[in-house]
Amino acid sequence: MTSILIVDDHFVVRKGLVSILTESPDAVKVDEVGSGEEALCKVQEREYDLVLLDITLPGKRGLEVLKEMKALKPSLPVLMLSMHPEEQYAVQSLRAGASGYLMKGSASDELMLAIKKVLAGGKYIGAVLAEKLAFGLISNAEKPLHETLSSRERDVLLMIAGGKTPRAIAKELCLSVKTVNTFRSRLMHKMMMTSNAELTRYAIQHNLIV
Repeated sequence: MTSILIVDDHFVVRKGLVSILTESPDAVKVDEVGSGEEALCKVQEREYDLVLLDITLPGKRGLEVLKEMKALKPSLPVLMLSMHPEEQYAVQSLRAGASGYLMKGSASDELMLAIKKVLAGGKYIGAVLAEKLAFGLISNAEKPLHETLSSRERDVLLMIAGGKTPRAIAKELCLSVKTVNTFRSRLMHKMMMTSNAELTRYAIQHNLIV
């Protein structure tokens, strides 16, 4: 029986994945957790054949969880699930040890195909990404996340990490508070983060602030 761990902070997404997996003709045992911290505990406690890992999680980000998971269990296959475009984070995920990268909007047939390929020891990426890689159309795959930001988004990131409020940032940059919040939303999306605390931790880890 194949043992699979689902890691996603959205209850409805987890239940949808459980439904797809348990309705397959193959015998599957499924566990589910809602955070990276729980996932790391689970893989230490039990043996899994595959982990389905959401790239956007509260607390520890998916890529952080992936790296720690692979350090704990180097041979454990991990298939990343994401709402973000493949070209944005797929190559980073694969280089961090993932066995594949799949968009959450993919059909159930593609999910099962990806799972079977990864369980067989292969790697899975979508056809669109494969074509872009083949033609060298992805140039920023090795860049840290903050290097994908515009100069203004990076300014806002550094000020948030420095503890400044949207109003203070707006005053210093001669922008409206609404515009500052728009920049914040954009950089949050690009960096797959959900809180100022995550941004601050990232900035400290990458020596962006003193």
